[in-house]
Amino acid sequence: MADLKNLDAIVVIPARYDSVRFPGKPLAAIAGRAMIARVYERAKKAERLARVIVATDDERILSAVKEFGGEAIITRRDHSSGTDRIAEVAAHVPAAIYVNLQGDEPLIDPAAIDAIVGAMQEDESIQIATPSTTIKQTSEIMDPNVVKVVTDFDGNALYFSRAPIPWVRDRASSVAARHAKHIGLYACRREALLDFATFPPGELERIEQLEQLRWLENGYRIRVVEVDYEAVSVDVPADVARVEKILHERGES
Repeated sequence: MADLKNLDAIVVIPARYDSVRFPGKPLAAIAGRAMIARVYERAKKAERLARVIVATDDERILSAVKEFGGEAIITRRDHSSGTDRIAEVAAHVPAAIYVNLQGDEPLIDPAAIDAIVGAMQEDESIQIATPSTTIKQTSEIMDPNVVKVVTDFDGNALYFSRAPIPWVRDRASSVAARHAKHIGLYACRREALLDFATFPPGELERIEQLEQLRWLENGYRIRVVEVDYEAVSVDVPADVARVEKILHERGES
């Protein structure tokens, strides 16, 4: 149960039914439970939250969430991103901090949520926070599906890219470069979230297809918090078996 000092932070899980690569993905069964139920229940384990809400555009998802005792609301169908959907929620549901948790992260670590919310609760100057983790597999450095991030001396994001940043120019030297993987989880203050919905997509966002660049292009700082968590998303039906295998190995299936 969240105590009074935590009542300013909520998780919003955007969940739409019409995924191009995986229609009906939020309701896909993972070891006998709908994926949206697993995401919701793991989010509820975070200690710095007052509330978890599913924001959906489909009555089937709304009904499924209510059936397992969760909270869900219907949002417009025409949102171009999950962040825009959460901004609609922010316009009607008051909170100081909103956490954007994707509905395809059934293994989300509650500690990762607490890490970014905690950073913002302890430093009111932070408008947006997101986690990263050190890349351990060299193959991921060149993988465009793995988003990389580089930061300044204060831990604020300089850039996010699908490219291998930083690029080691002199391969013959003994340069030891650390590459950080961005985890697509965001905490942001209400003002930043409502601003996002008014900004048109910028050139960098269109090129990289990374919506967090919209904030950087409009002058916002994003604090990057290092965590020990490897995100495992369900993007296509084949990913379900991979997640079920991990759950079985953990004894959570």
